[in-house]
Amino acid sequence: MSTLSTLPTAPPGTDRTLRRRRIRQTWGQPWLYVPLAGALLLMIAPFLWMLSGSFKPEADIRRVPPVLVPTAPTTANYGELFSTLDFTSMFANSVIVALAVTAGNLVFCSMLGYALAKLEFRGQRAVFLLVMGTLMIPGLVTFVPLYVLVSTMQLTGSLVGLILPFLAGPFGVFLMRQFISTLPDELIDAARVDGCRELAIFAKIILPLTKPALATLGIITFLGSWNNFLWPLVVAQNESQYTLPVGLALASSGQSFTRFGILLAGAVVVLLPVMVVFLLFQRQFVAGIATTGLK
Repeated sequence: MSTLSTLPTAPPGTDRTLRRRRIRQTWGQPWLYVPLAGALLLMIAPFLWMLSGSFKPEADIRRVPPVLVPTAPTTANYGELFSTLDFTSMFANSVIVALAVTAGNLVFCSMLGYALAKLEFRGQRAVFLLVMGTLMIPGLVTFVPLYVLVSTMQLTGSLVGLILPFLAGPFGVFLMRQFISTLPDELIDAARVDGCRELAIFAKIILPLTKPALATLGIITFLGSWNNFLWPLVVAQNESQYTLPVGLALASSGQSFTRFGILLAGAVVVLLPVMVVFLLFQRQFVAGIATTGLK
């Protein structure tokens, strides 16, 4: 007699019963959905208000009590936004700065993270403690010294001055170091036995295995650089170097009041590239957040 015939078999309909039981257990806890729905509403309410307000006349935006749905939808805010701003130039500046800063962080932070995680050298622990100490320093503390340094190098009023100070950051180094630490040392040792140099190991082995962490770092860095306002406002000295957040803030501020319609329309335009980047890399982003630091 075959051994397989003696194995116990599940009664017919078991999978269907288990599925129904799971559904019953899930929907049997309605109290769980109430706070989740409330949290979701709180999160999306500002975005809904921003999108709705961008199609409202200025009088409707300032109406008390406010209304969510515009009574007379209009695209005048978008038309005035594009006619007031040198939108093409500012959008190009934002893209150049954000992509350059993101690329710099992906390269330099991953290289330093690899060195701190897998290489042994004198002062390795001291370098890591220095990175962690820098991570704890607020950005406003270093803002003035950083501006003095950029001004001394005569980089104010140029896109290089907007990019250079942010090509690497302590958070990116820490993130990549934690992720690379989870990779097995046997892969690197085998590559060294085969005669691979460290740069080849980094490019051909480490980088392909760290795609989730790279996607996480790339999204976070791109978002921070795209929305950066204070540094471009100070360093860019004429309109040709303005990024979108700076140009939007200056265009929406009049002599006596702020034109909220233009401001909301500009916020929608600024938000769209960030949403596209996140949607393209959301799987890698979630995987990087879930696995970074596990060992």
